[in-house]
Amino acid sequence: MSSANNILEVSSLAGGYGRFDVVRNITLRLREGEAVGLLGPNGAGKTTILRGIMGLLKQRVGTIRIGDTDVTMFPTHRIARGYAAIAPEGRRLFADQTVEDNLILGAWHRRREPQRVQALLDSVYALFPVLREYRHRQSSFLSGGEQQMVAIGRMLMADPLILLLDEPSIGLSPVAVDIVVKALIELRRRGASLLLVEQRVDVAARVCDRLYVISGGEIVEETTPEVVGREGAELINKYLG
Repeated sequence: MSSANNILEVSSLAGGYGRFDVVRNITLRLREGEAVGLLGPNGAGKTTILRGIMGLLKQRVGTIRIGDTDVTMFPTHRIARGYAAIAPEGRRLFADQTVEDNLILGAWHRRREPQRVQALLDSVYALFPVLREYRHRQSSFLSGGEQQMVAIGRMLMADPLILLLDEPSIGLSPVAVDIVVKALIELRRRGASLLLVEQRVDVAARVCDRLYVISGGEIVEETTPEVVGREGAELINKYLG
């Protein structure tokens, strides 16, 4: 795998949660400013790959480079300090905290840089103007789509080299999905590097440059949205059910 312009390189990643590996021999790359999707059915290992990148798997082999740094042996809290950040499936907000409190928690490692934190906060509010309006509202009172905006905003507050998103469209209304997709497209326009886990082929195709298909814990295909547009039904029937 060529390292030229790669912001993320995963080589021969294997790992799981018990005696058996959930993913095996995962090798993928993400170029700077690129969006890459991981497609696959439930249980395929997509989330496990993101957890492996974040250092959250207790049992893991392979190598992971982010930028110019080999982070394979880094603990999660060190990876979260500017290397990678994740918007997890289910959002996992602090429900009793305000929108702004949740966002600022994402920039905890920059707490001694108030001007930078404010700049990041302003950037999030520019992306999701409704969050500025609701900044003092308790997160539990938000809709699912608004909570997803907070989860993505909190990830951005970490100011990472790569953004990891786990099923950002799950459980959202069509209107909310469209808002989230447009936000991800805007982040790409700003030069962000995204690794996106999705079951919805249409969402991944709108956002991503390339797509990896995961089945049975392994990458079984690398493709593009253009190919999926022509062969989407075949891909879904073959791998995604």
